Amino acid sequence: MSIKMPEPDQAVLARRDAIVAALRAIVPGEGVIDSERELTPYESDGLTAYRQPPMVVVLPETTQQVAEILRYCHREGVKVVPRGSGTSLSGGALPLADAVLLGMGKFNRVIEIDYDDRLVVVQPGVTNLAITRAVEGEGFYYAPDPSSQIACSIGGNVAENSGGVHCLKYGLTTNNVLGVELVTIEGEVLRFGGKALDGAGMDLLGVIVGSEGLLGVVTEVTVRILPKPETARALLIGFPAVEAAGQCVADTIAAGIIPAGMEMMDRLAIHAAEAFVKVGYPLNVEALLIVELDGPAAECDHLIDEVAAIAQRNGATTLQISRDEDERLAFWAGRKAAFPAVGRLAPDYYCMDGTIPRRRLPEVLQRMEALSQQYGLGVANVFHAGDGNLHPLILYDANQPGQLDKAEAFGNDILRLCVEVGGVLTGEHGVGVEKRDLMPEMFDEIDLKQQQRVKCAFDPASLLNPGKVFPTLHRCAELGRTHVHHGQLSFPDIPRF
Repeated sequence: MSIKMPEPDQAVLARRDAIVAALRAIVPGEGVIDSERELTPYESDGLTAYRQPPMVVVLPETTQQVAEILRYCHREGVKVVPRGSGTSLSGGALPLADAVLLGMGKFNRVIEIDYDDRLVVVQPGVTNLAITRAVEGEGFYYAPDPSSQIACSIGGNVAENSGGVHCLKYGLTTNNVLGVELVTIEGEVLRFGGKALDGAGMDLLGVIVGSEGLLGVVTEVTVRILPKPETARALLIGFPAVEAAGQCVADTIAAGIIPAGMEMMDRLAIHAAEAFVKVGYPLNVEALLIVELDGPAAECDHLIDEVAAIAQRNGATTLQISRDEDERLAFWAGRKAAFPAVGRLAPDYYCMDGTIPRRRLPEVLQRMEALSQQYGLGVANVFHAGDGNLHPLILYDANQPGQLDKAEAFGNDILRLCVEVGGVLTGEHGVGVEKRDLMPEMFDEIDLKQQQRVKCAFDPASLLNPGKVFPTLHRCAELGRTHVHHGQLSFPDIPRF
């Protein structure tokens, strides 16, 4: 493992038996896992290149149990790594050898459905897709839909600010969460936001969403639901060049058209997805766009004509419009299955996540192909083209010495490229351990220290998910120090509190 994690605290490891006994007193029965064999399934998350068995796993069922666990760990100086379904692709739930892994899988109930206010209150272990399944009978759905929605938990979505196919029009998780219940490392239960559209005071809810388990443990989530659109139709558009497809994306958005979803796949991904799901994707194209338009039928018909015209101007060679709901879902089936389908192309792949300005898509795709040639590793592109959220899948064989290192270096260069063209290191997978050491590419030391001050406000001892996000995690006392030179404070006239 090339990513370096904090050295285990030997004093904590020496107390392992006492820690396990204390956790069993809080969560009796089968709620504590400590045998080596049973810990194996928890040794990694979706970023399986990095593995580390946890010291112990605890599976609480109530908010009170979570509070007692965190209170105990805070008192004893024991680190805690929160975990949802373990589908994180950035190593956000990677365990630590001297930490308690706090699994939230038993928090799996839908607590309340309120159709009048268009919201649902759920526990964090409820899967993303289960929210839609709970309300679709009344014509509603939950808009953010990551490709892993059948398995990923809403608590994990909150931690990583997940997106999905439909986030272009309907927003990421942060745009669809109204409130959370959060337990701090001291065991205090807090609520941020609620059922109202917008709460008063500072936007602490916005701080919690996307905080990657560094600030607290979410035990309840209130999300907004939307009525299903009157009409939804999709276009399947093939192009002779990836750059032409990228330009079509930029031109569509520039024309003021905001599709419900706008996804792109390159040749490698197209062939893999078609072999996997057999939905009729054209195989004689270099890039495929799936563009979904929703709303009133008349509006959809008009926008379909507009998008088709833009595609033709960019040299589209194939264009198919869904005739019914089954065909629309078939168009999306290949895209939703693209990640597992690409697994057929190589023994391993490294799924990246970065975001760029849409207008730079053609340039960035060209430069990624050049990097592919430089490193001698294939790359399949499957991504949310409409909002510039790239998901290059770097193909390699971990059994070949040095290939994982090359894949990591290739991925790091892609992320540096994203920042260079005005983008960001992550769109929806989070920073975790994967992008941790690249944070200085995007933020200077002042920025990073300011972010760490927010963590210090919630977790002064840095016990929650340490080793993630920050390349160098300063002690909170260090961040609060004031420099004195020759007995004089800098800027002595500025009031200090």
